[in-house]
Amino acid sequence: MAKPEANIDALWSELAQLSEAGELRRLSCAFARFIASLGAAAPALVLASSVLSELEGHGHSCLLLADLAAGPAELLGWSDEQWKDLARHAGPLPKNAQAWAQQLAGCAQVWEIGAFDYDQPLVLDGERLYLRRYWRDEMLVADAVRGRALATREVDDASVRGWLDILFASQRTSGHADGPDWQKLACAIALRGSVAIITGGPGTGKTYTVARLLALLFATAPEAASQRIALAAPTGKAAARLKQSIDKALNELAEKVGSTLPLRELTLRMGAARTLHSLLGARPDTRAFAHHRGNPLDVDVLIVDEASMVHLEMMASLLDALPPTATLILLGDKDQLASVEAGAVLGDLCHNAQAGGYTPATLDYVRAASGEALPDDFIGDGGTLAQQTVMLRHSRRFGGPIGRLALAVNAGDAPKAEAVLRAGEPGVRWIENAQQQQVLLLAQSGYGPYLDVLNTGSGSPFNTNHEEWVRQILQRFESFRILCAVRDGEWGVSGLNEAIAGRLAQAGLLRPSGEWYVGRPVMVTRNDYGTGVFNGDIGLTLLDPARPGALRVYFLEGEAVRSVLATRLRNVETAFAMTVHKSQGSEFRHTVLALPRERGAILTRELVYTGITRASEQFTLVSPPGTVLAEAVALRTHRTSGLRGMIAHSPR
Repeated sequence: MAKPEANIDALWSELAQLSEAGELRRLSCAFARFIASLGAAAPALVLASSVLSELEGHGHSCLLLADLAAGPAELLGWSDEQWKDLARHAGPLPKNAQAWAQQLAGCAQVWEIGAFDYDQPLVLDGERLYLRRYWRDEMLVADAVRGRALATREVDDASVRGWLDILFASQRTSGHADGPDWQKLACAIALRGSVAIITGGPGTGKTYTVARLLALLFATAPEAASQRIALAAPTGKAAARLKQSIDKALNELAEKVGSTLPLRELTLRMGAARTLHSLLGARPDTRAFAHHRGNPLDVDVLIVDEASMVHLEMMASLLDALPPTATLILLGDKDQLASVEAGAVLGDLCHNAQAGGYTPATLDYVRAASGEALPDDFIGDGGTLAQQTVMLRHSRRFGGPIGRLALAVNAGDAPKAEAVLRAGEPGVRWIENAQQQQVLLLAQSGYGPYLDVLNTGSGSPFNTNHEEWVRQILQRFESFRILCAVRDGEWGVSGLNEAIAGRLAQAGLLRPSGEWYVGRPVMVTRNDYGTGVFNGDIGLTLLDPARPGALRVYFLEGEAVRSVLATRLRNVETAFAMTVHKSQGSEFRHTVLALPRERGAILTRELVYTGITRASEQFTLVSPPGTVLAEAVALRTHRTSGLRGMIAHSPR
């Protein structure tokens, strides 16, 4: 029998080889060595530590020991042979989750829940192994959300019913023969608690609904003028869209409610929508925020849009900084891509929203406060949080081929999705067996409108209409975008951006000269509080009218235009093409989704669905030969977490 030291040496060698081959992050290998340095480390602990760290890089917040026992090759994106080789070097391993738990519980580097806590870096919670900070974040989110869901408030049903009938009068007269008015129902449910989740696909009216909820909150508050409302989103683009949509809806409502509620005056009191980093007071020298439990946010109501993009650590920080008396409204599409970082919080919070699961008490309240009766299909006991969750189901924007395509993909029906793509209907196009040259032709056509304005002589940047000229260029640029599934390679962001810039230069539409040039679109890749730009912001490089020869990058925030000297922007990349992840929170009149030739775990149903739903009028899919689309639609994103179970059970 081989000695343990020999197994450890062989295991370290195998981990190093995987790291050199790019199959394992160097960080995961280093983390396993750190764990081993804290005390005696059996090969099983080294293996579990490296796998746990690697899964964190894939967006998982913990490691299920059952997966470890069965072999987590699929979760890691490895072949079964790679995992078997690694496991063989680790020596005899536990055969099931219970055996793994017993072995790990005996390690000095692991804190098992219920035992004495020495601040060990690993936490064993039942049959889940965590990095301590993710366990702490999940516990904070679970306790805070569950506590808020339980904290229902007394509501004057008759008063709420009267206001909802006014706010939804046009919908009430048009009727809802196909079911209840979910938007109206969502407002009633959100009003009675300190947390509410409103989920739904594109065009289902999430911001339309929350605008009416705000009006309802103003109408029923003892002192409406003193209500402190904050709007936030993960990115600057999403925040600007949220503010613009809500302002427009509230202004329309003001005419409907008349003098009975000074809605325009109350709307003006709301500040601009902010990124979550800005709201919480991010600082460049630390991960900690200025606002936390000891220095909470000064808000009565916080509305967070695009909540599917909010990762676990950010959600924990947000809930920690939110006063107990404040109301949290989360808006988002649970079927979109989850955040790039660990966690799929919105998906966990409302994973079964389509089933309803409303108790008799909730049904009675909804009927009294909104007049809406729910079909028996939605009756049940989905748990405490389900009573504060509503899924909007009727899309007013996606009734055509784009909507049918999105629904087919979301349902995992690849044949139906392909049938929609091949039907030849206006608004949807599929370029199969594509070459990069076809993407470049689409780019030249799609970006032509903004370049025409940029290059026209009548739109001189030095005339008195400079801001309007800039706004027109930005708006035209924002009407078209090429989205990629990957960053590298011919079909990735880097390859396509370089090729598109070359194509536009060849056509005489751009004149690239070095890194910065007139017409270059850029995406900010890192928050920069000195210049006021944030990760995900997109701007265009134009001449500075006040400084001949200098270049500025202009950003569109709602209808407002702001700019920063190009030389002050250090963390940017060209943005003719961008990843689907980065496109979340945005909408383009025409969206092109370019799928790569390489298969992989990154090509999933959620990625394709998110790409499709960025298009408002026209969607083009560009794909290589083979069955890459069908394979992507069949593959669902799976992120391991313990959040659902934590919420379902009483806080510790």
